[in-house]
Amino acid sequence: MPTLGRMPFLDSVRSPSDLRGLSAVQLAELADEIRSFLIRHVSRTGGHLGPNLGVVELTLALHRVFDSPHDPIVFDTGHQSYVHKILTGRQGAFPTLRQKDGLSGYPARDESPHDWVENSHATTSLSWAEGMAKAYRLRGEDRTVVAVIGDGALTGGMAWEALNNIAVGDDLKLVIVVNDNGRSYTPTVGGIATHLSALRTDRRYERTLATIKQRVRSAPLIGGPLYDVMHGFKTGVKDILAPQGMFSDLGLKYVGPIDGHDLGMLERALESAKNFGGPVIVHAMTVKGKGFRAAEEDEADRFHAIGLIDESTGEPLTLNPKRTWTDAVREQVVAVATEHDDVVGITAAMLHPTGMDGFAQAFPDRVFDVGIAEQHAVTSAAGLAAGGLHPVVALYATFLNRAFDQVLMDVALHGQGVTFLLDRAGITGPDGPSHHGMWDTSLMAMVPGLHLAAPRDERRLGEALDQAVTIADAPSVIRYSKDPVPAELAALRCQGGVDVLVEHAHARVLLVAHGVMAHTAVEAARRIGAQGITCSVVDPVWALPVNPELVELCRGAELVVTLEDGGVSGGLGSRLALACAEAGVWTPLRHLGIPQRFCRQASRAEILDELGLTVQGVARTVVEWALDRSSDALPPALTAGA
Repeated sequence: MPTLGRMPFLDSVRSPSDLRGLSAVQLAELADEIRSFLIRHVSRTGGHLGPNLGVVELTLALHRVFDSPHDPIVFDTGHQSYVHKILTGRQGAFPTLRQKDGLSGYPARDESPHDWVENSHATTSLSWAEGMAKAYRLRGEDRTVVAVIGDGALTGGMAWEALNNIAVGDDLKLVIVVNDNGRSYTPTVGGIATHLSALRTDRRYERTLATIKQRVRSAPLIGGPLYDVMHGFKTGVKDILAPQGMFSDLGLKYVGPIDGHDLGMLERALESAKNFGGPVIVHAMTVKGKGFRAAEEDEADRFHAIGLIDESTGEPLTLNPKRTWTDAVREQVVAVATEHDDVVGITAAMLHPTGMDGFAQAFPDRVFDVGIAEQHAVTSAAGLAAGGLHPVVALYATFLNRAFDQVLMDVALHGQGVTFLLDRAGITGPDGPSHHGMWDTSLMAMVPGLHLAAPRDERRLGEALDQAVTIADAPSVIRYSKDPVPAELAALRCQGGVDVLVEHAHARVLLVAHGVMAHTAVEAARRIGAQGITCSVVDPVWALPVNPELVELCRGAELVVTLEDGGVSGGLGSRLALACAEAGVWTPLRHLGIPQRFCRQASRAEILDELGLTVQGVARTVVEWALDRSSDALPPALTAGA
């Protein structure tokens, strides 16, 4: 692999057209340079290193065979698009990767015309590609659409809904590249993964692959004859190793499996697929983390996503001794499962990131990883509950969006006791707009009977989980940040289930703070008091259903301000305002939270500062509202940061 000095081939690439004059030897050198470039830069910024090391040759082949952006390339799990960004003129921006106003960690349409879909939730690429290919067919445009799917995305049902429709589109110019690295975050699970891994691990395939390579290389470079050779060898291998080949059984043309690091073979296969004129699946087998020994030897996730690391050893440079919310959940779930033998766990390809790995180690028969299939996870949980168990479903908050209908109609409508642990709730930072957990409270607030807690510290987390697993007739949600767990914030007293954190007799302002924002509220109250405005702070503990005692506390204030780390439109503050109106409490309510817009990537602190959700920002806004006597005429949904 090249040293960290000059990279002659990479330095000469500014667009995909620059690749087409390179020889096979030069392309191999370029692949090495790209890997060195990735390791150097991603180790300094953090990001998805392992997936991109695995798609270097594949991405080179795609850009040599297809004419991007005329031929759209759509990446599923868009974190595998770093090489694509390098080859489309953005290598100079890599020092800003995933930083405020910098290069996105996913495809971004405002960065390049080569980015068609800002795809960072998995399993959607095939539907996008099918729709685009239909549009070009109807418009009479000669364009081929390429969908690159992998990193476990084929475990999601939406991908198979798309394949079912693609299979009847005989004249769609669509090439589906299956990047089969056997993993999502961790080894991919399920029947599909088992089927693919049978090919990957069968020694007969390894012997046959060499023969396939030899025959393909001796075939014509393009056109039908090569496709016949590839297809013929595919059929032979499939009949021996996988007689029920799932792709062919759908009626789709299939090429593979092929070595995803053999650039020549990839190009020939992709050229054949392009010239076929209808939907074709190209099955490429790749190695996640390839070319970086530390990544290849990392059995946890092959450096799927990293922080700052040593670019030579892969060792982390910033050891974070602070305990995170995920660390706390990891221990709390095991404690609850030990006490309640009816508690089972479910996660969607995120066993380690959500902290469910401890549960799986302690009780391996009681934890189910369903792959990237959130809808199935939620309805399966409803079934487990109906069978007498209490499922705990652990997801990132942003991914629960995908299963809203299942929460509403399968869990809530049927009165099933299912607990949802939502990691990465609120503003998450560098992964950008698709990963901020800002939608869950607005969605969950619409679900009848749902219980929602946003703990302010680890003690409240344990108490909420203990209570949630005893709720047998309704869904419960516990949401928490990705940040370190803050210090314990004790209540002065509890009033009917509402924790009073700061109290002043006849306070002019009541701050109602949810979750980690309680710490911000307590500090802000001190600053507000310094301006001569008395301010009390309460934590509802359970935000949903709205506690009648909280409504009565609102009755006694001159101004109520709600503070939440979630979407303000239809969020927890909005629900409190509605409950107050229904109870005849007409105290003016104002809401501080995340405005309904897509927040670009930046650190959590930077975004909170931009939105006015820091101690200083909250204090300033509340003082302005309290002093502005005309504020009583403002609409209740007024939002800081909007």
